[in-house]
Amino acid sequence: TYTDITSSFAEAQELLALFADDEGELAGLANELPPLLKRIAKFKVNLLLRGEHDANNAFLAINSGAGGTESQDWADMLLRMYQRFAEREGFAVSLLDHQPGEGAGIKSATLLIKGTNAYGLLRSEHGVHRLVRISPFDSSARRHTSFSSISISPEIEDDGAIEIDDKELRIDTYRAGGAGGQHVNKTDSAVRITHLPSGIVVQCQNERSQMQNKKVAMKMLLSRLIKKQEEEKAAAKNAVEKQKIEWGSQIRSYVLHPYKMVKDVRTQYESSQPDNVLDGDLMPFIESWLVKQ
Repeated sequence: TYTDITSSFAEAQELLALFADDEGELAGLANELPPLLKRIAKFKVNLLLRGEHDANNAFLAINSGAGGTESQDWADMLLRMYQRFAEREGFAVSLLDHQPGEGAGIKSATLLIKGTNAYGLLRSEHGVHRLVRISPFDSSARRHTSFSSISISPEIEDDGAIEIDDKELRIDTYRAGGAGGQHVNKTDSAVRITHLPSGIVVQCQNERSQMQNKKVAMKMLLSRLIKKQEEEKAAAKNAVEKQKIEWGSQIRSYVLHPYKMVKDVRTQYESSQPDNVLDGDLMPFIESWLVKQ
């Protein structure tokens, strides 16, 4: 990749020198430079990925905070943001679970994002995200603050490192709701698994059969347990605690009113274009977080 990028850069320099006085050719070259710059930026970010599971696929879970419709609508906005990010980066994305909100938005959703370095890039998104805006659901047009949490875990194949005792599991089945194929709402095919010792809950409703949904949910549970184990090992060095979805615990603020600003409180990186960020333009935030690690 490095060789290809440096070759393309050298070629661009030669062409710029060759057509320095030809505005038509320069205009054509200008269209070729943004893709090259994007490849350079992505290559730089990938060089920063050095975690054990960074190359893996990622499970991304979204949960709305307290606040009813406001937070549920914010959770839905985040769902779209991560789906757009996946599309921008060429990742495949599957909606494994989707719990619609009572009036609008979603209560929760889980995505499986597949592609090289998906987990390494997205692990910076783990935490609470805060939105400040004029509420579209408030007839008095007052400003509201909403919270949603994002949980990221790597997809990990079962290598026997963690044994899960069936006696420690509570498995519930239910009729799936929300988006899905024709099969989704006809039977109790959706599966929810609760790991009693840790309190971890995973669920899947995307597959056709209860057995398939259970298989995916078990893979999600394994990934969450391995991540929890790794966090506990690293606790002495860098304590990781489950934070409440409320004031003071956010990793990033998205302000749409009275001014426009997205700010990561960990790195202090800011963007004055929240519309772009909410459309999936997350790489600058990811890079600033990786550089700080």
